[in-house]
Amino acid sequence: MNYQTFQPHPDLSAIVKFYWTLEVPFDPSNQKQKIIPDGCIEMTFNLEDKIKRYISENDFVIHPNSMVMGQRTKSYYIEPIGNVKSFAICFYPFGFANFINTPLEQLVDTETPIENLFGEIPAKELEQKITQATSTQKRIEIIETFLLNKLNQSTTIENLVKTTVDALLATNGSTSINQILKDNLSQRRQLERNFRKQIGISPKQLGKVLRLQSALKMLLSGDKNLTNIAYESEYFDQAHFIKDFKEFIGTTPKEFLGNENMALSTLFYK
Repeated sequence: MNYQTFQPHPDLSAIVKFYWTLEVPFDPSNQKQKIIPDGCIEMTFNLEDKIKRYISENDFVIHPNSMVMGQRTKSYYIEPIGNVKSFAICFYPFGFANFINTPLEQLVDTETPIENLFGEIPAKELEQKITQATSTQKRIEIIETFLLNKLNQSTTIENLVKTTVDALLATNGSTSINQILKDNLSQRRQLERNFRKQIGISPKQLGKVLRLQSALKMLLSGDKNLTNIAYESEYFDQAHFIKDFKEFIGTTPKEFLGNENMALSTLFYK
């Protein structure tokens, strides 16, 4: 697997976390790979063969060649049909809402073709340019021109939502919503409503994903002491950490390490 990341233009750096590319030559012995929630929304362009997403043990759907993957609330398996060559934009949790009017709660746990969000003609033109580009740098230039043009047409994200996301990102999801709102509970309903529209999931769900992401990075960095990881990630105790881990990933932390189905997720998190 060849996975690389690239930083965005400064004008987009508050919205786009990074760009990434992935190349995986086809091998009949390759295992299904589990994709884990990370709190981000991604726009992905599949430049070669198709990719399956499993919806049950044996049933699957085929990813669109150009799509947006909304917030994920659960892990899922993918499997390439042939060679993988992907180019993607990873948005901060509040980033993608700046480019579309569709409520992001409609995109949760789904792959949405970009033509459904940007219109058929602009989407086809963008997909063609990205596919025909001869290098990653040219693809980055194409997508940044597209995003900056869209950004100039869009309204900015609601400030309370951005403030909440910033606080969750700064504390790896461990700050409570009451702390963020300074116990102004009259704002909570407004925050919940706007959060689902502009982020896709609730503040509590995003906080849980970000905290798990922090713990997972510690686990992959070589810290096998689950009590220490739970404490550093501000879980109530080790049992709480393991419960959240199993909820989002479907295995215990010890089962995760060395699992062939987790090779791609391990690559992303490292």
